[in-house]
Amino acid sequence: MAKDYDSQLLESVSVRRRRMRDALLFGAQRARRTADEKLGKVFAGIAIAAVLCAGCVGWSFIQNTLAKQKEQQKQQERRYAPAAPSPSTATEPSPAQTEAAKQPKGTH
Repeated sequence: MAKDYDSQLLESVSVRRRRMRDALLFGAQRARRTADEKLGKVFAGIAIAAVLCAGCVGWSFIQNTLAKQKEQQKQQERRYAPAAPSPSTATEPSPAQTEAAKQPKGTH
């Protein structure tokens, strides 16, 4: 019987403390404020979800823009890059042309 009395006493003390805490935090209109708090939490959750979605959309936009810029840069490099010289149109003179240029003119 002593254990029952002790457990009842401890439970009643914890219930009283909880009620006092609720009265201190929420006042006399505890039920109405609880609903307001739930509504506030719902709005906070929606706001956080909207911020996360906006962040994902922004990240995707940035990645897409960077990919387009990279592709445009590659196209410009291909467009303006000098064509590789073919062996027949090389800009370096052939060895025979080099020898002819070394000899003084009119001494043939």
